[in-house]
Order: sequence, then C-alpha cells, then structure tokens
Amino acid sequence: MSWLFVRTLLAVAAVLSGGLLGYALGSPVHSPALGILLGSSAVVAIASAVDGLRGYRLLLWLRGTQAGVAPRDTGFWGEIAYRVERSLRLLERNVSQEQIRLQQFLSAIEASPNGVLLLDAGDQIEWCNAVAADHFGLDPQRDRRQRVTNLLRAPAFVNYLQEGRWDEAVNVPDPRGRGTLSVLIRRYGDEHKLVLSQDITARERADAMRRDFVANVSHEIRTPLTVLAGFIETMSNLSLTEVERRRVLSLMGQQAQRMQTLVNDLLTLAALEGSPRPPPDRWVSLGPLLAQAQADATALSAGRHGFSFDSDDAVQIAGSESELASAIANLVNNAVRYTPEGGSVNVAWRLMPDGAGELSVTDSGIGIEREHLPRLTERFYRVDGSRSRETGGTGLGLSIVKHVVQRHGGELDIQSEPGKGSRFALIFPAARVRFLESAIDPRRSPAEAS
Repeated sequence: MSWLFVRTLLAVAAVLSGGLLGYALGSPVHSPALGILLGSSAVVAIASAVDGLRGYRLLLWLRGTQAGVAPRDTGFWGEIAYRVERSLRLLERNVSQEQIRLQQFLSAIEASPNGVLLLDAGDQIEWCNAVAADHFGLDPQRDRRQRVTNLLRAPAFVNYLQEGRWDEAVNVPDPRGRGTLSVLIRRYGDEHKLVLSQDITARERADAMRRDFVANVSHEIRTPLTVLAGFIETMSNLSLTEVERRRVLSLMGQQAQRMQTLVNDLLTLAALEGSPRPPPDRWVSLGPLLAQAQADATALSAGRHGFSFDSDDAVQIAGSESELASAIANLVNNAVRYTPEGGSVNVAWRLMPDGAGELSVTDSGIGIEREHLPRLTERFYRVDGSRSRETGGTGLGLSIVKHVVQRHGGELDIQSEPGKGSRFALIFPAARVRFLESAIDPRRSPAEAS
C-alpha cells in the first residue's frame, strides 16, 4: 500500500503548493484568499488531467490485444498497469499450458487402437479420433456438432444409445459393411457420453474358424471311431471265419491309421503355429529332401505313375529341415493321390529372375476348378470330400504347406484347371537361397565368382 501513502502525500503537497502560489499572486491585488482557492484548484485540475491521461492510456491498452507492454507510468496507474499485465500474462501462460496438456491428451487418444467418440448432452459429436472416424464413416471436422443418430442409423447402435443401459458392449455392423464393431458407452461430466469402438472382425473370424475347426476335428475323428466301434462289436458278438476276421482287422487298421495321420497333422499344425520362425542361418540341402520325397512317392504310387525330379544338388535353403521335408512330401503325395493311374508327376527347381527360388510340383491329374483355388489351404477344406477320404487325405496337408512356406518368408502359388492337372509351387525369397559353391551361383557376377 506504499503507493496510497505516496499518492496522498503528493496530493496534499500539490494542494499546499498551489495554495502558496495563489497566496503569493493574490496578495499584491489584496485577494489572498481568492488566490489560494484559484491556485489550489489549478493544481488539482492539472493533477486530475495528468491522472486521467494515464488512466486513458491504460484503458486503450486493455481495449486492444494486450500484445505489447502495458503503459509504464509511475504511481497508482503504473502499479495497476503492472499488476493487470502480470495477471494477464499468468493467465495466458496457464491457458497455454492447459492447451498443451489438452493436445497431449488428444494425441494420446488419437494414438489409441480403439475408436473414441465424444458426445454432448444432446448426443451431438464434439470430437472423435481417426479410428472412430474410420469405424463409423465420419469426417472429424465436417460432422462436428452433428447429432450422432443422424449419421449412424444402425438400429442396434441407436437402441443401445437411447436405452441408457451401458453395462455391456453391443456388437453393431460396420456402417461400410466391412465387418463388426464392438461399441461401449460411458457417461462423464454433465450428461456427456464417451463412445468407445473396437473392430472385432478378426476376432469373430478367428472364433468362427475355431468353432469350425473343433467341429471338423470332431467329425473327422468320429467317423473312424464309429467304424472301429462297429467292428469291435462285430468281433465280440459274431463268430467270424479266419478270412472275415483278417478283413475286419485290416479295415480296423486302416481306420486307426487314418486317426493317427489326422492327429499327427494336427500336432504338426500346432507346432508350426506355436514355435518361432525357422532361423535364417541354418542351411538345408535340397537334394536329400527331394530324394526322400521321391522314395516316398514311388512307394505310394506302386508303379502306377511316372516321375520326373529335376533338382540342383548345390542348392541350399535356410530354414527347418523337418518343416521343408513335410511341405515337399505333402505336395508330392497329393500329386500322386489325385493323379489317375498312368499319369505323371514332375518336381522341378528353378532360380527366378529376382534371385528367389521356386520348387514346383506339377501333375497331370484331375485338376481343380478356379472357384476352389483360394480356399484350398483352409483346414479341412475339400473340393470333393468323398474322394479325399478315398485317397487317405486329412484335409490339412495344404494348410501345413502354406504355414511352412510362410514361416520361411515365402509363398505358395497354385495353378490348376479341370482336366489339365495342377501346379503347386513353393517360392522362397532370395535371402533364403544359396549354393554350396559360390562360384556356381548364377546370381553372382563373373568378377564376384572369381
């Protein structure tokens, strides 16, 4: 309060000084009292004018943007200007800090893998992140302040929003028809609402695949079990001749082998899905793998097919020997099973222009219609179920092949036409292909080879 004491002291001094000056000027004309009054009034008027000017300068600054410095006057108005400016700068700093925090908060929500939609008390959109905009087909700027039910007309969502019972999420179809969304609403603030969305299309697809898988496995195992149970009951209740007994035991053995093959394929798939990818520095020679596949195919064919194995013994592939052997054996054995007697099976290796390697298995079998090709690698998918069971297939072979080649960074290419045979090719990336002797690697320039 020092400014108040100084201001009062200066006012008293000014009045006294004006009165003394007026007395001095009024005495010669014999009017000292009038001189004191006029002198004091003049000093007060001058002080008021100066004071009003300082106040007016501060008022002009306050009416403006306050971007510059407040008027730097002394005394009362200087003190007010300083304190007002300090309060404004402090407020601006606090607002700036809050804006930074808000932007950080919104950036964090923007980075969320889930959709976030903010609604006011009237269900109008206040803000949404990019994920929510993609989920609901919204424009974050254009659709702001729009009523959400005018934009999202899915009955399941509208009913869920209006009922007000939001203990559990509700599944609604994607407005763009691309899948399914899980939507959860939470209340906050003054009747505001937080709408959280999550794309569960992949999860629902996985659940459906899991249900189908369990159903298929149960069906595949139930059939041979039923046959075995029937044969066991027959052998227990009927007196069979030696020929009949041997026939029944042979059929029982076939069904037991079928179940064993199915279980082995299931265990192979489980191992592929639950283990790390094959190392990129463990090299497997292709020659022995093809030699084993040729021996197995020859035994399976029993002289009914012609074979051609065109390989390069210098080629090596980085990965798992057991997985590669399983994939090759599945392709070759499938070719034998689905090629009529007298047909041919050709296995060939070639180096592609980009340095990748391709191992193809081509047969002259019955072929596959085009609409079945995209689904051939699905578990238990069969083009002809009865024929698959006749040939001893489990419906898991191509699924195993696809997993193996993908784990080695490659892909499975399938080409087929009805009546013209099929071609299955394992394509391995260049980084997983090498030659035992670098000098014979066709990908190396002559200078590098020397």
